[in-house]
Amino acid sequence: MSFNESVLICDEVDPVLNKVLKENGLKITYEPQITPDQIKERIGEFNIIIVRSRTKLTKELIEKADKCKIIARVGVGLDNIDEDTAKAKNIRVINAVEGAMTAVAELVLGLMFALARQIPRGDSGIRKGEWLKKELKGTELKGKYLGLIGCGNIGKRLGRLAKGLNMNIIGYDVIPIDPEFTKEVGLMKTDLDTLLQSSDYVSIHVPLLDSTYHLIDSKKLSIMKKTAKIINTSRGGVIDEDALYDALKNENLGGAALDVFEKEPATGNKLATLPNVILTPHIGAQTKEAQSLAANVIAEKIIQILRGVI
Repeated sequence: MSFNESVLICDEVDPVLNKVLKENGLKITYEPQITPDQIKERIGEFNIIIVRSRTKLTKELIEKADKCKIIARVGVGLDNIDEDTAKAKNIRVINAVEGAMTAVAELVLGLMFALARQIPRGDSGIRKGEWLKKELKGTELKGKYLGLIGCGNIGKRLGRLAKGLNMNIIGYDVIPIDPEFTKEVGLMKTDLDTLLQSSDYVSIHVPLLDSTYHLIDSKKLSIMKKTAKIINTSRGGVIDEDALYDALKNENLGGAALDVFEKEPATGNKLATLPNVILTPHIGAQTKEAQSLAANVIAEKIIQILRGVI
């Protein structure tokens, strides 16, 4: 079966996406640098719109997408797409959470190691001619308590990796946690406050919603151990960055690693002035494998939707 729907790809994606869609007869317009004004002028021409994180599909833009059937995000979060407007226009919104789960989980694990052993500080010290061996006494991950805020695909992948390091896994989610995963890693299910009070490391894996905006605020940070470390690879707005800055500066928290920020790009972020913080530029899904898999997943989902399979 071949299709002739027109597709606008607004961001840079792995070539496999174009390849699979073209093989199924879809007409591809690839504009990875397209501006919002240009999208506004042209969005009404297309049946399918594909984005990553650069492009924001606002209410204003989606309202002009009169021929659109599908909006696809080659990634996990959907906060750059106005889902309510899409739903009102009967546009199907899909993403590719399957593509990023290993990449994000491995990044979190890398950040945990970096925090535990102060790897960035050791590296920068040597580059500046300093030998900080006596100062850099770290801790092991073995035996520590890892709190997972959100136990979906990425949280579960991280939990399995951490279990392999003999960490103890605590979990909190607003939806039921997979019982097989719970059994597999010996997960201790609890409420959010207990998780924060008990964990040596906290990793956040929730979408940015009204209910999760500043989920981790000054009150929540104040109940964490002073030696605890928090990692956020989900969405920046989930943590109140001003409250986090104060907690770290006043040594009420052991450390933090952020891959996402309330404002991106995060150049000039005041958290960068603190020694107990590791910052990365939203690279959670930035692996060759993840980008290829996410593109493949989206292509297959689009084809299956057009076939009426899903």
